[in-house]
Amino acid sequence: MNYRKLGKTGFNVSEISLGTWQVGGKWGDDFDHTLAESILHEAVDGGVNFIDTADVYGAGESEKAVGKFVKSRSERIYVATKCGRQLNPHTNEAYQPEVLRQFVEDSLTNMGLETLDLVQLHCPPTEVYYRPEIFELFDRLKDEGKVQNLGISVEKVEEALKGIEFDNVTTVQIIFNMFRQRPSELFFEQAKKKNIGVIVRVPLASGLLTGKFSKESTFTEGDHRNFNRHGEKFDRGETFSGVDYETGLAAVNELKAVFPGYENLAPVALRWVLQFDGVSTIIPGASRPDQMESNLKAAELPPLTTEQVQAVDEIYAKYIKPRVHQLW
Repeated sequence: MNYRKLGKTGFNVSEISLGTWQVGGKWGDDFDHTLAESILHEAVDGGVNFIDTADVYGAGESEKAVGKFVKSRSERIYVATKCGRQLNPHTNEAYQPEVLRQFVEDSLTNMGLETLDLVQLHCPPTEVYYRPEIFELFDRLKDEGKVQNLGISVEKVEEALKGIEFDNVTTVQIIFNMFRQRPSELFFEQAKKKNIGVIVRVPLASGLLTGKFSKESTFTEGDHRNFNRHGEKFDRGETFSGVDYETGLAAVNELKAVFPGYENLAPVALRWVLQFDGVSTIIPGASRPDQMESNLKAAELPPLTTEQVQAVDEIYAKYIKPRVHQLW
């Protein structure tokens, strides 16, 4: 495993880490703590030292599983969580400092920790990025020893650029993959100038970039890939990176020709992300230990060739860029 500096946090984190949205099972399933523990052990045994969770994952069960696990290991494991998505309705007006403070307190309780290495605003409405009082709260929480660092998880590049104007923002979590390339244009450059850690989520486009899906693939009722393809429940960009499913399948079929011999494209897709030095860490999810094992293989692959990178860019320009590039 290779390690990279996570911006102003100063943490040296594994370039391949773990996102725990579905760590207790498939999306929509009941949370399985035994399964979660096996996936977490697979990750850390493979060199992962950074785990990303959120208070809404499994209605708090993901945080509980992560907290219990971290205390069971001797290694230094950095834990990031998020707050804000519990708000219902999830509006700018609902974001209030005291409400967010309680969310942080609840996360500390869930995980049984005294301080959070990193707490991130969880994809708040754009207006929140224009409210200094929201960001000032985390300075007070830091002074109280409850939080070490503040980060933001964003939907749009514009939100990321606005958020890093606040000096206490140390990291940005953003969607970036072969089908969502816009962050590499301006944002990575600005993040580097401000020493911002970049956490890449949805690096496999909700599994689309594994190359294992087809038109006949089905998803369970509680799986966002079933009910949120057009943004019915939350931002469409979280599901298949906002790419139309059939269009994505067509693009993946061409990717398979670029990378023959790979039954599973996931390691290649992750290796593509790691080619960008603006990226600090990737947090692909896993609902089984073997998926975590597959993710870790990306660290062993050689860099993509110039020809392969060019071919990926051509497929992106043909299928994806005209449809989604400007949206996020």
